[in-house]
Parts: sequence; C-alpha cells; structure tokens
Amino acid sequence: MTIVIWGAGAIGGTLGAYLIRAGQDVLFVDIVQEHVEAINRAGLRITGPVDEFTARASACTPDALTGKYQTVLLCTKAQHTKAATESLRPYLARDGVVVSVQNGLNELIIQDIIGAECTIGCFVNFSADYHAPGEILFGGRGAVVLGELDGAMSPRLQRLAALFRHFDQDTLTTENIWGYLWGKEAYGAMLFVSALTHQSIAEALSDQRYRHLYIRAAQEILQLADTIGIEAYGFNGFTPAAFLANDADGIAKSLDTLVAFNKLSAKTHSGIWRDLAVRKRDTEVVMYEPLLAQAEAAGLALPLTRRWIEMIHQIEAGEREQSTSNLDELKAEFP
Repeated sequence: MTIVIWGAGAIGGTLGAYLIRAGQDVLFVDIVQEHVEAINRAGLRITGPVDEFTARASACTPDALTGKYQTVLLCTKAQHTKAATESLRPYLARDGVVVSVQNGLNELIIQDIIGAECTIGCFVNFSADYHAPGEILFGGRGAVVLGELDGAMSPRLQRLAALFRHFDQDTLTTENIWGYLWGKEAYGAMLFVSALTHQSIAEALSDQRYRHLYIRAAQEILQLADTIGIEAYGFNGFTPAAFLANDADGIAKSLDTLVAFNKLSAKTHSGIWRDLAVRKRDTEVVMYEPLLAQAEAAGLALPLTRRWIEMIHQIEAGEREQSTSNLDELKAEFP
C-alpha cells in the first residue's frame, strides 16, 4: 500500500524518510518543483543530531499525481490546508483517510471537504526544518499523538499508530485529540510571541523581563478552550492545568522544563521565526482565526492574542522589524 505524504517539508519529509527506511512504500507530493526534483534525483537527506541518513524516494507535484490512495498524510502549512485538501480529494480512495499531521485545528477544514469519517487528527511536537531542496534538519524528538475526531479507539487508528511508530516508538493514541491540538495552540501562542524577536525559544521563555507575556499568551488560548468545554492536554513539559489555574509555581516549573527541552534541540528557533527571518514568507498565524471567531461567540476578548497576531502580520508585510522592542511595546500595553 502506497502512503502519500502531501507536503514534503519539515514534518512530512522527516516522517516520510523514516517510513521509507522502515520499508514502507511512500510517495511524496509537493508543490516545490526543485524539492521534488532533488528527492527524485538523490533522495531525501535527513541531517542533525538525531539521525543522519538519505532515503531513496519518489516524489511528484500535485498535477502529476495519478491513482487512488488509502492513506494520505497531510503535512502542509496550516494556511495551505484548504487548497491541499481540495487538490488531494480526487486521489483519495472511497474508504481512504487523511491524517492532519500539521499545526493548528486543520481537522475542522479537512472534515468539511472530505467528511469527518475520512479525517484523523494528529499532534506532533518534534523539531525539524526544511533547509534546502532534498534536505531536512531533524533537530529533536517530541510528542506524537493520533486520535479519531470522535474519540473512538478504532482499528484504523491502531494501524496508523503502528505505522507512525516506525518514526517514533513512543507514538500515542488518544480519545481526546482535540485536547492535544488545543494544548499545542496555547504553546504555539508563546512561540509566536517569541518570533516577534530574534531570541531562541529557550532564551525567550527564560527571559524574566517578558515572561508574563508568554504566560498570558498561553492563558488566553487555554481560557477559550476551557470556556467551550475542551480540556487541553500537556506535552514535553508544557502543563496547561497550571497556566489555567494561574499557579505561579507550576507555571514557573513548566516554563523551566520547556526551556530545558528546547535547549536539547538543534532547532533553536521556531518555524515561525524561520518563516519571518529566513524564508521571508507568511507564517501559519492564520490558524488562530477560527479561535478568534470562537472567542467572539463565547464573549472573550483575547486582547493580547489579537495584538500579537497584528504584530506578526506587520512583520510579514515588512512594516515592523523583529526585535525585543516589540515585547517592550506589548509590555507597556499589558503590564
């Protein structure tokens, strides 16, 4: 059975290379022609402290794809989810499944296009970066969790978990994938705030001058999740319960653990920072738009969230520079 990985970047490239090395039949689909050509010519090279190897692989652009496929791992950036899902739909087998191996609540978009019964959720927190055509940096391991949208512990979920364990033997299944996805949204908010600067993730989360901003950024998202009845789950040192309870000692311990976790990774900065500072392209900040709509419906203002989103858009547009002065500005507004 051929597994299609739609998006051969940081997440999809790393995952796919491990599946190939384990003997799985993988086809990469990517919109970047030079990346596709490099993979077909010399394979997909994984570099970094975790592993060093090259997986001989096949790749094509979406317009060259043919056939029907049972399993599609969607690994695009959040902002490309709708277009990618519409593009892959003709190639999905009648009883096929799309697994959202992405950041954000993209399962909501995917299920609207292909149906909830064909959609499986996935949470990942490993560190990787696209470095060049045919080359991915695998910076560090992190949590990997799969779950059916309705919480069922289905046979197909177990089969997918067994597949993912070729990449990470500690892959989990859950009855509450939404809890993990919302936990990542809260942690992601802190990463977006850190990307307003040039500090590494570890530097940012340990900087006492601005720590209250990171705490509030996570808390606003977690308060929204709690308001709409979702229990956000923690991972790799992030403990949403402490943030939600405003437990100062628990929060400090969580942040210190996250600092230590990120210091272990060769990927020092977030993908958000890399999009802004290196690749000079739009970030995945649009993944917070559904949350803002839910907040408005629930009567929550999320003022800091709206402000850092505005700042990210300004950096994307070239109207603002990345600097700790942005956090000084936020600090004046949210002392």
